[in-house]
Amino acid sequence: MYGVDYSLADELETMLGITRRNRNNVIATTAGLTDEQARWTPDGALLPIIGIINHLTHMEWRWIEGRYLGAEFPERTEEFVVGAERSLDEVIASYREREARTEEVLRAAPDLGATCLGSDHGGPPAHVLLGLPGPVTLRWVGLHILEETAHHAGHADATRELLDGTKMSG
Repeated sequence: MYGVDYSLADELETMLGITRRNRNNVIATTAGLTDEQARWTPDGALLPIIGIINHLTHMEWRWIEGRYLGAEFPERTEEFVVGAERSLDEVIASYREREARTEEVLRAAPDLGATCLGSDHGGPPAHVLLGLPGPVTLRWVGLHILEETAHHAGHADATRELLDGTKMSG
């Protein structure tokens, strides 16, 4: 079902593999869609597929580049709304680039127990915002990315089914 024997993989490769599978599920919901269809939402409910992919790209950047590596956070924008100047293909390409960078950084990390203390525009670190007793670790971040991707894969699947009846999952 997953294409990898996770009984032989270590923790990191298992986490990355399952996250990759969820990313692929999100991208699969775009098969055959026009840019206009990728921006569609049913009566303003749920989320547009192109917006989900754009949000996931930005979410991974925040956790990896911002919170873990300490890069300065750019101004936040409405991530679920993608302007007409960006095509679905461009948004998918950005997501694939982000995927490669996320995997590169996680594999290069000395330890999944590394703390993630970067702050968004001088605000507190994530654990303070989330009410946690101590800093989140890179392990926590990797699992959060997996969780967020799986969550939005469900949104993309529901939007696609309501758009044209295509069912992406079993």
